[in-house]
Amino acid sequence: MGGFKSPLSAQRFASFHAAVYNTFNIQRHPICRPTHRQFRAEAHNVWSDATAAAA
Repeated sequence: MGGFKSPLSAQRFASFHAAVYNTFNIQRHPICRPTHRQFRAEAHNVWSDATAAAA
């Protein structure tokens, strides 16, 4: 819990970090580079839509 003022702030960070990490993390898999780029672009579009809706 180093660096966090309370367990609640640590939990908030962890839950937010998990959502972002799960959106952008693509597991190691023998996929070709163009397919990987397509997955990353789709993840970025989803993230952009989600942050635009929250703003």
